Amino acid sequence: MPISNKILDFMDRGSWIRKMFEEGIALKKQFGEENVFDLSLGNPVMEPPQEFFDELKSIASKPIKGMHRYMPNAGLEITRQAIASELNKETGFSFSSNHIVMTCGAGGALNVVMKTLLNQGDEVVIFSPFFVEYQFYADNHGGTCKIVNPDENFLPDFESLFESINEKTKAVLINSPNNPTGVMYSKEILEKIAQIISEKEKQFDSEIFFISDEPYRKIVFDGLEYPHIFQFHPRTIVATSHSKDLALPGERIGYIAVNPNYTNQDILIDGLVFCNRTLGFVNAPALIQYLVVNLQSVTIDISEYQNKRDFMYQELSSIGYETVLPQGAFYMFPKSPIPNDVEFIEILKEQNVLAVPGRGFGCSGHFRISYCLEDSTLEGSISGLKAAFQNI
Repeated sequence: MPISNKILDFMDRGSWIRKMFEEGIALKKQFGEENVFDLSLGNPVMEPPQEFFDELKSIASKPIKGMHRYMPNAGLEITRQAIASELNKETGFSFSSNHIVMTCGAGGALNVVMKTLLNQGDEVVIFSPFFVEYQFYADNHGGTCKIVNPDENFLPDFESLFESINEKTKAVLINSPNNPTGVMYSKEILEKIAQIISEKEKQFDSEIFFISDEPYRKIVFDGLEYPHIFQFHPRTIVATSHSKDLALPGERIGYIAVNPNYTNQDILIDGLVFCNRTLGFVNAPALIQYLVVNLQSVTIDISEYQNKRDFMYQELSSIGYETVLPQGAFYMFPKSPIPNDVEFIEILKEQNVLAVPGRGFGCSGHFRISYCLEDSTLEGSISGLKAAFQNI
């Protein structure tokens, strides 16, 4: 066998989205692309905002000398300063470029953070349902994940959180707005998480980091205000990207932001920069770093996603599906009409509708649909969703 048993196991555990993607290709060949409605992938069809193309044209017509050369491993000073300035406006904190490390997407950012923080056997507390890669990222760096179950609204069970933190806990990781539920943690939720972290730090005489994975931070609906985590705990770290807010997932551009009020920030940031280099990223891609300098306050049209959310929520509810109304991101996580979510996914597939079973996100009994898709795909899926619900 050319690969390890552990990787074989991980591939099997993390294959649901890929499995549905491949089955979608087969169905489209059989029935025609226009007759198959793939809601499984969170790959936005929305194009980047016009400002991105303006920047691209500008830099192509007037290239900066040396712009494609190596740079400091933390990234371009001009880009980090632009991000710091925007964070200062959003948070009221005093960020400088030194608090920012440019990374290859949020996934790269999280791997850099975990590589920097984790000793062998350390634990990262995560909340179900969760992005499945978290477990693999922790394992990459000698750690494991401790899973906290949610309440009926996909918010943290605080008693479970309290019991999950022990002397091995190095970090608590949140994802808000959440993939796969679209739920956003309120200020009160974040305050409570931070309070529990602080209590446990005193109990174990340890430092526990509060990490926020937030590529959907700017995709928030209904006029809600996003509560930044920096105000709740001094040992806070953000890992994020422009994959979603600028519709640039293929460009792999993200960053890490370290709380400027953290006492030991210098050694932490040195560690992050070192790991960015030694994990093989070296630095985030140069061209895209230049392109996002003037785009820190720009986003795609959030109202388009809200309209898609409203349509899908109304249609699913009228059919009879139970689902929590997403407050952000572009996913919905309805309850499966039958206990076995994998079995229900197969029923949906018979109607040429593809979704992802909830167990792929550590939460059986539900399924995820993405609505970052063409309206024709969303509209075309409704009859299949209805037929599947009525035929169980």
